[in-house]
Amino acid sequence: MRVIAGKHRGRPLLGPEGKQTTRPITDRVKQSLFDRLSAQDVVKDAVVLDLFSGTGSMGIECLSRGAAHTTFVERDRIARKRLEENLATFNETGKVLPCDALGGLLLTSIGRTDFSLVFCDPPYRFMTEMPDRVYEQVGRLAEACVSGAVLMLRTPKEIVVPAIKPWGEAESYTYGGMTLHHFTLGG
Repeated sequence: MRVIAGKHRGRPLLGPEGKQTTRPITDRVKQSLFDRLSAQDVVKDAVVLDLFSGTGSMGIECLSRGAAHTTFVERDRIARKRLEENLATFNETGKVLPCDALGGLLLTSIGRTDFSLVFCDPPYRFMTEMPDRVYEQVGRLAEACVSGAVLMLRTPKEIVVPAIKPWGEAESYTYGGMTLHHFTLGG
């Protein structure tokens, strides 16, 4: 795992420790995703929310590319420790919250209502065991976002994501065993 572009380009990120269950996104998929986001001009100066952030690969990539701020949400203590180590290594700051990304208090915990870019990468088992809970939280996240905000939801490729109010229909892109669902608020 590494940072693909920006001021930290090519620098390695600490990955998951031991048998930890995070699924870091591959460099190839991350490059394709950020090419798409850069074409939309949504990363530079973005206010980013990185849910289920693991060791911080997506949020740190945004900071490297000029995002104004990133809020990381990661409940797992070991992953959060790695995330904080990665932020320190890159001399980056971000708000790191140890809360449940699907919890009812998430919007209160994040304390912002100006997010322009959201990454939501729940454990794959959530998408098979409780997809409605994930979709409901994605819908609620709109309350914390500006008009035109972009949300990326990562799922296993076999999951068909419905339209989610108020985000609408997603554009979906499949890479190997995963699909990235790209939503635009009000778009």
